[in-house]
Amino acid sequence: MHMLDILARDTRTASFEFFPPKENGWDQLFGEITELEALAPSFVSVTYGAGGGTRQRTNDLVMRLKAETSLDPVPHLTCVGHTRQEVQAILERYAAAGVSNILALRGDAPRGGSPVAGDFPHAADLVRFIRQFNRSGAHPDPRGFGIGVAGFPEGHPETPNTLTLMDHLKAKVNEGADWICTQLFFDNRSFLDWSERCELAGVRVPILAGVMPVLSKANLHRMAELAACTHIPAKLMRALQRCQDGEGVERVGIHWATEQCLELLDRGVRGLHFYTLNRSAATREIFRNLGLKSAQSIR
Repeated sequence: MHMLDILARDTRTASFEFFPPKENGWDQLFGEITELEALAPSFVSVTYGAGGGTRQRTNDLVMRLKAETSLDPVPHLTCVGHTRQEVQAILERYAAAGVSNILALRGDAPRGGSPVAGDFPHAADLVRFIRQFNRSGAHPDPRGFGIGVAGFPEGHPETPNTLTLMDHLKAKVNEGADWICTQLFFDNRSFLDWSERCELAGVRVPILAGVMPVLSKANLHRMAELAACTHIPAKLMRALQRCQDGEGVERVGIHWATEQCLELLDRGVRGLHFYTLNRSAATREIFRNLGLKSAQSIR
């Protein structure tokens, strides 16, 4: 379903993110997906490795989700290091398969590698290219792909100037983005203030808030490394320090994410996007804590 139709149907969306598993992880992942499918999310997204490192596995997971589940998959597409011909081929393949939406990202170069050349310096360039593809009539939906982009409520390490960062976001929206999905955050104040700044800047497409429950201390440190600007509130750190790693940390993480979601829903957030880390238990527990039997309950 095209994202504009999803947003028209769902007053508030609830969605999940998965990443392509390694060769021996497919059965386990689909066990987790089956658990989450019962929550009837608005859509699910599938990540795309740095520099296209999981290109084939991303495609495989998207195709399996379409063929074997009732879920509506939204593949990530990062453009760094990619040529126009490569992106054109990916879009053609997804259009032929009936994929309705793309999350368009600049992405990062592969770790430890040299900077890679490509035809898309910025995510806005990729959004523009997808819009051109849409106008070509190559997609079975006359509107073409719905296009999502990333937002960074707490900043981006490569763009410390927050005014410039907002200009980048506005450029993506002006090129035709239909919605924004944010980087994960643990401090709602950062998200709410950033959302107000988006409104002041004229960025008015729907914004979906990225939520990730902490599952372990190692998980927290890894996320802090990957999302380098993420602020970890002292209150959360204090709660995590009081417990040993393991179930205690997971309980704290689930409680914190539940409180985040409650406040965001009370403040009228347009959608919640859960970074599941390919696990279902924590997300399902958050839904129970919110009193929801399924994602349809918040629509």
